[in-house]
Amino acid sequence: MRLHGPFSAEIVLPFTEVNHKMSQPRFQLDRRQLLQIGAAGVVGSALPITGGQLVAATTAARAKSVLLVLLSGGPSQLDTLDPKPQAPAEIRGEFSSIETAVPGISICEHLPRLAQQMGYWSIVRSLAHLEHNHLLATHVALTGRPTPLPRGGSDLDRVESRFDFPNFASALDAIRPRTDGIPSGVSLPNYFIEGPLTWPGQYSGFLGPKHDPWQINQDPNDAQFRIDSLSLQPGVTSPRLLSRQRLLEELNQSPLSRAAGGRMNSFGQQQELALTLLTSDRVAKAFEIQREEASVRERYGRNKFGQSLLLSRRLIEAGVPIVQAAMGIVQTWDTHVDNWGRLKNTLLPQLDQGLAALMEDLAVTGQLEQTMVIVMGEFGRTPRISKLPGESVPGRDHWAHTYSGLFAGAGIRGGQVIGQTDDIAAYPTSRPWSPADVCTTLFHALGVSEDVSIIDPLGRPNHLLNGDVIEPLYSGRVS
Repeated sequence: MRLHGPFSAEIVLPFTEVNHKMSQPRFQLDRRQLLQIGAAGVVGSALPITGGQLVAATTAARAKSVLLVLLSGGPSQLDTLDPKPQAPAEIRGEFSSIETAVPGISICEHLPRLAQQMGYWSIVRSLAHLEHNHLLATHVALTGRPTPLPRGGSDLDRVESRFDFPNFASALDAIRPRTDGIPSGVSLPNYFIEGPLTWPGQYSGFLGPKHDPWQINQDPNDAQFRIDSLSLQPGVTSPRLLSRQRLLEELNQSPLSRAAGGRMNSFGQQQELALTLLTSDRVAKAFEIQREEASVRERYGRNKFGQSLLLSRRLIEAGVPIVQAAMGIVQTWDTHVDNWGRLKNTLLPQLDQGLAALMEDLAVTGQLEQTMVIVMGEFGRTPRISKLPGESVPGRDHWAHTYSGLFAGAGIRGGQVIGQTDDIAAYPTSRPWSPADVCTTLFHALGVSEDVSIIDPLGRPNHLLNGDVIEPLYSGRVS
């Protein structure tokens, strides 16, 4: 089977019987829906529509929360979760593999805690998609879809846009709006921006700013860490703030405010969210990471990533349904240069320590039974080692043909590997699983109905669950 995309002339997936599809958005319309969409246009963009009727957005849920640990830049599958010890040195790299607590499963030697906790985790080794560019691949990873408009040849043409599809948390907020002061999604500890480039897929796209996830751009490991926007000014009590909110609502209904149109509406939506957060202390207390005992903070690692995972656990305990924790800025795992040095000295030890503490706490408190944890990058890295022009220390380039991810919690069976790759971890030799499948699995776990759709700016309905549930995560049966 050959799959074509703008950054790969062709992708050859050799196991043709099972590579019968790479999940893409589904479009199913009848005449009534077409008439309804023609009347509703973009105004109905946040409405779940099936068969011309609003539908319930909820079914039986496996998970109350999802934590997505995003390894931005793309970690090497060969040097983490899919080692190939029998491959030639120019493929194998510098690391050895170690056995895990589950017989028959081996991973990188620099992930010893993960190896001991393998009973919690499922490794999916056959993740795959078509985008080898960081920006476009991040949109795919965080929305389950390629960018909706053609992008030019320059990264400046691929930046974040209000025409993008909404990310997981934004879509959930649109179909399940909350009024309890708890945001549907929180992303931390940094927004993915590099110079003039802002990575797409991080916010609500065409759904509008009302549904943007709450973004934290601070280091939880900083002694001065606090979220000022969650603190009332001296002398301002919650009743006084509610009184101000009622006055603001009256002002927003004035003729002048209505004449201002969409811009004022957008601002008012952000005000409404801010006021709701200020009058609820559950989220505010979750951000008081200083309340944690010093020994707990040490277990996670006194670094930005470890403390981000600790903060993520606290937000999940507060009831936030989708939390995205990034390990570093946009190029953190982009190891074109010094792949093995960066992995060995910083990236893998911090990942190993932070994940181990997180899983220990979630398991002990029972939270793991209702929390899905996903760890992945936007793609993997090339099997063949190479050097960038002018560089003397080798690394690996971008590779979306296959890569690995970790999944645990909320009914997922631990201690298993799903999917196989060839002898050099270049292509799947079993069914590939796409970001659309990850998206569908995530929403399915949260109890989102498979019939829910959102309407894009062109009036097209897009099934939110636009792939297949990765059923072997639950059944253990190879598909």
